[in-house]
Amino acid sequence: MGSVRMKPNILVTGTPGTGKTTTCSLLADDPNLNLRHINLGELVKQKNLHNGWDDEFECYILNEDLVNDELAGMMDEGGNIVDYHSCDFFPERWVDCVAVLQTDNSILYDRLTNRYFYQKTELSSNLGCIWLSSGLHGTKAPK
Repeated sequence: MGSVRMKPNILVTGTPGTGKTTTCSLLADDPNLNLRHINLGELVKQKNLHNGWDDEFECYILNEDLVNDELAGMMDEGGNIVDYHSCDFFPERWVDCVAVLQTDNSILYDRLTNRYFYQKTELSSNLGCIWLSSGLHGTKAPK
């Protein structure tokens, strides 16, 4: 049996433009919380944890195995707030809390169109994700 973490790991997820990085940065800057912010998109770029570049969506193709290998020690230690748009490949034992951020589509559209790097394909894809996730409204966590 593994040791118990003294500090939790928190995963903040949601489509681009919902405020994940801003939220995680604010929490990590609070000295009372003592959390390490892991911006997974930046980590993937810095450590080459990808399988190349996707020209259509203009982003790196995440290599989940490399990412999990890189994060293993940090996540076992605890005290992390991870910023990423998905949560389905993280081992459940790593995450103590998941926060899914959402933003009204009209606000999100303006945010994404104001970002110089968003192309029409990527914008449509991200707005589609928000539309598909509308089923989250009104749901409750299991007891």
